[in-house]
Amino acid sequence: MLRALKNRKARGWLLQGATLAIAILLVATFVLTARHNLLSQGIATGFGFLERSTGWPINFSLIDISDRSPYWEMLLAGFLNTLLVGILGITLATVIGVTVGLARVSTNFMLNFIGTVFVEIFRNVPLILQVIFWYALLTHLPRPREAYDIGGAIFLTNRGLIVPAFDMSSADIALFCAGFVALVVAGVVLARRIGGLAATALVIAASTVLFLTLLYTGRTPDAPVFTLPAMKGLRFAGGFDIKPEFFALLVSIAIFGGAYVGEIVRAGFLSVDQGRVEAARALGLSGWQVNRFVRIPLAVRAILPALSNQYIWLMKATTLGIAIGFPDYFMVVSTSINQSGQTMELLALLMGGFLVINYAMGAGLNILNGRLTLKGRN
Repeated sequence: MLRALKNRKARGWLLQGATLAIAILLVATFVLTARHNLLSQGIATGFGFLERSTGWPINFSLIDISDRSPYWEMLLAGFLNTLLVGILGITLATVIGVTVGLARVSTNFMLNFIGTVFVEIFRNVPLILQVIFWYALLTHLPRPREAYDIGGAIFLTNRGLIVPAFDMSSADIALFCAGFVALVVAGVVLARRIGGLAATALVIAASTVLFLTLLYTGRTPDAPVFTLPAMKGLRFAGGFDIKPEFFALLVSIAIFGGAYVGEIVRAGFLSVDQGRVEAARALGLSGWQVNRFVRIPLAVRAILPALSNQYIWLMKATTLGIAIGFPDYFMVVSTSINQSGQTMELLALLMGGFLVINYAMGAGLNILNGRLTLKGRN
């Protein structure tokens, strides 16, 4: 034993093992104490409540939900809502951020000025304030009869944005979104082997096949494949209704996140060594080729670590939907705690859900970062 303690590596393993044992002992003590206190107050513990009916509905869900649905289905609906608004918000924030970032590094005065104004306004206003602002703006739009008509196909009212839609169920839309994300990840992995253009074409083709398959296998028989919204009575029939709560939260995350992503993109482009750009020009490369083969690859490597943190932060920011009544995972869990009294179990599920989402995002982005780093070394 004494001989083992003289070994530095063995002492390290022993200290780490002792620390882990103490941590497990403390957690177990807290859990058992909390369970004992809850039982002494007559509060049931465990996850048996997940099979009970909730008795309350939510106004937005990707799966069929009613006030008779059990708690586990309601929690699943909230979890999917968080994923939907988070993924769409991050995607839009990336598009806005790249556009703003390129404008900020542009030599064109007007583009640079517009990008600067956008960043200075939306980066310095708290996100919760922007969420409430957009929600108040959307709910003060005209009623359906006086709706803003955009090309006779899109209508903007105080009940939301009504757009043309394919005849697809919410579950089909969720499956398509999940499949599209998986295809994009697969495309990024394959891009190095088969080329960027080939990988992009493959992702587009596979997404089209997936979309058509879901459209023709999941739609209602004899129903039109594509419907345009039309006024019937006091409401619109046909099309797809995007609720004001969802729309306000999505717009807020996209704009607020876009301002931060824009600054990250700008910093990435500015970090590229000017000597390499000048060397590429000296070799006779055109402006597009300099950006394609020198500036963008080097900038992406600098951008990705900061961008990963921003994406994870934006995903957690979806919890602000509770301020305007959007039924995301946080709001569903909060309501479930008030209705069932299962505080510890539901908080554990809430933390577990966000850990799964954020660790999955972090792992994917770390893999991408690692691939780009190896490529740069080669």
